[in-house]
Amino acid sequence: MSLATRSLGLTRDVVRELGMVVPRTVAGLNESTGWAPATPRGVRQFGEVMLDELVLSAFSLLGAGPAVVRPLSECAPAAEELSALGIDGAHREPEPLRVQALQRRRIGRLAYERMTFEHDPRLPATLEADGVGGTSRAVVHLCRHRDGPRPWLVWVHGAGQGGTEDLVLSRIGHIHHVLGFNVAMPVQPGHGCRRREWPAYPDMDPLGNVAGMMRAVSEVRAVVRWVEPQANTVVVAGISMGTPVAALVSHLERQIDAVALYTPILGLNAMIARHLGRWGSSRDGFRELLESSEVSRLTSVIDPLAVDPAPTPERRLIVGAWHDRMAMREPTTALQDRWGGQLYWYDGSHVGHIFSRRVQRVTERFLTEVAAARIDDTDPTEAFE
Repeated sequence: MSLATRSLGLTRDVVRELGMVVPRTVAGLNESTGWAPATPRGVRQFGEVMLDELVLSAFSLLGAGPAVVRPLSECAPAAEELSALGIDGAHREPEPLRVQALQRRRIGRLAYERMTFEHDPRLPATLEADGVGGTSRAVVHLCRHRDGPRPWLVWVHGAGQGGTEDLVLSRIGHIHHVLGFNVAMPVQPGHGCRRREWPAYPDMDPLGNVAGMMRAVSEVRAVVRWVEPQANTVVVAGISMGTPVAALVSHLERQIDAVALYTPILGLNAMIARHLGRWGSSRDGFRELLESSEVSRLTSVIDPLAVDPAPTPERRLIVGAWHDRMAMREPTTALQDRWGGQLYWYDGSHVGHIFSRRVQRVTERFLTEVAAARIDDTDPTEAFE
């Protein structure tokens, strides 16, 4: 295919996607409830849902998936092994984190450190044999006070994030300086400064997606174990594609004090398959693969609904977006039914909740209560040992 032909095809796709943004926004809001168009609140909701649709269009246009559909038969051995191992058997104990490099940096008035370390998640044999296992360079951004111990927040970003701008968008400076938390923000594989490094994640390869999330879980577990000796409280939180990672870590690391999930997703492969329908029949092969029963068995080891979080229900927070067009509402409802705990519905969209002051206040209240409760639970004699 010539460059001119490819350019023409991309231009046609861009025009089509942009032309569908407003109709999809209106259709999504009409499918939902609680939208009053002729009000300031309704206008805000329209803008936020349109932002969801624009982000989905960008992912569709810019996402680089595999050139060919992986045969379903290639997923069967891994599906059999992983479903037999279950979550506890498939996720091996992480190797201790050994710092490779630590660089001091600054974004605006916020000082932070970029820490790198080599990490091998030691994936199950079928994934290793497929070439999706092995050692890679892990990265985590740190905001630390120089005294201690302090409460620590381990924040797992969503798809397309992982850059230093997350430190601003997530109001990490406020959590760090005003609430007094130390913060660790691991960069998931294929994101941020790791975007051009192996392994690619996520894409339309179901084995790579499962391996990528298992790798992220292992890296975050290593970070949790590294911060624990410096902490009097450890909270793990995830947003969007980071929510299954945070959920799994809260199950596998029983020392976690609290867990928070924002606009959660459930099956990563199924979610990708759902949005492939935007392309009509052109990606039916990928969609059928990702929605297959074999891939569902494969994905069972990264299922947040199958975990038992270590934190008690009052130390679990789920924030859902009522007009979510990316993950939709169902994952929030299903997780709340399974987990219990605190639930907050934001009346906007998946992307829009990031900018909500109400969500920020819910977060701050939750973190403050968890940190205070952990101090109250401490034996007063331990504080002087």
